Amino acid sequence: METSIHAIACNQLLILLATIAITGIICSKGSELINIPDVVLFLIVGILLGPSVFHMIDISQFQLENQLILTFGSAFILYLGGKEVSLKVLKNVKVTVILLSTLGVVVSTFLMAKFISFSFEVSFITCLLAGAIVASTDPATIVPIFNQVKIDKKVKQTVISESALNDATGAILTVAILSIIQGDNFSLEGNLYSLFMMTIIGIIIGVVTGLTLLFLVNDSPKGIFKEYTPIISILSVIIAYELSTYLGGSGYMSCFIVGLITGNKRNFKLWLSQKYYDADCNVVETLGTICRMCIFIILGSQVQLDILFKYFVPSLITVLAFIFIVRPIVVLVCALVDRKAKWNKNQLLFMMWVRETGVIPAALCGIITTMKLPGYEIISSIVFMTILITLILQGSTTKLVAKKLKLLEDDEVVSEVTQDL
Repeated sequence: METSIHAIACNQLLILLATIAITGIICSKGSELINIPDVVLFLIVGILLGPSVFHMIDISQFQLENQLILTFGSAFILYLGGKEVSLKVLKNVKVTVILLSTLGVVVSTFLMAKFISFSFEVSFITCLLAGAIVASTDPATIVPIFNQVKIDKKVKQTVISESALNDATGAILTVAILSIIQGDNFSLEGNLYSLFMMTIIGIIIGVVTGLTLLFLVNDSPKGIFKEYTPIISILSVIIAYELSTYLGGSGYMSCFIVGLITGNKRNFKLWLSQKYYDADCNVVETLGTICRMCIFIILGSQVQLDILFKYFVPSLITVLAFIFIVRPIVVLVCALVDRKAKWNKNQLLFMMWVRETGVIPAALCGIITTMKLPGYEIISSIVFMTILITLILQGSTTKLVAKKLKLLEDDEVVSEVTQDL
């Protein structure tokens, strides 16, 4: 009997994954035809196929599998984002990145708490909790969009790096506020120390893992596993995430650092042969596409439309304040002090606009919902409304805004002119 139950559950999971894959392929093709990022369609279709509408996709009975997809998918997409970042470019904007990833998250949390308190009749500490959850950006959302739209490298790598580094700040801030709500001992020094240790451990594990595994596949006699380069790439993400998490570091930051090292391997005097480099690119890009499909279709299927409709108007006001007031203030506070970066007006405007929210805030919101804390429905409404609006509105207009601000790379501009002709 038990075997039969497991067999049925296995079959249901396979059907679910097949449905997601077929849906993802159709959405990817559709995104090419209508010229918008595929993650936008993944999210919308996920909502339609989820329990709130057609009930074709329901991941609720597969919580372990759901967590696996979200965790590995986010980590792997973050690894891909790291590969896109140039150390040469990054060192010129490091002050902005650090400020956006730390001070920016704190400022965003408190400003959002103020706007939420205006829209909802809940305690200020609950408003702070909601603000902390949506304060960090999400690499699983931003990286795929930037991979499809060729943006000015300095802006692109600043935003990607910010999204990679600020999840630790957002998570620590959320945990700190939860401690206050639950009456646990709260220590500012303790939480700052935890944030520092998460960051340092995450960076160290990422560097050690990235260099070690890259050394094993480099194009030299010592690269004894070079023919298994694609597998080593996948393993590097898993090892970096798990080892860092086990030691108390930020797993996502470690994965980003591994990708950063892999993408800048020549800086470390390491090379891959063209044959294995091509194989690695093909495999990781395909896996990255699968991760995007699964993450955003499943994320969309988990949106609770009844709660969104219940708090629709105040949540909408809050998110619009987030987009048009909070984010611009955060960018100005963090970027204008960085004289070395020499930001121009168009670059600042673009960074103000591009601020999608996704998997990490959704995962934190899921924890709050499970705990049934006071105001959890309001927090859930705010978080998912933020995800929906920022992804659909900002995600689908990223290319248009970049074009208007003249921030598309040359090859993208040529392509646009050719299409217009």
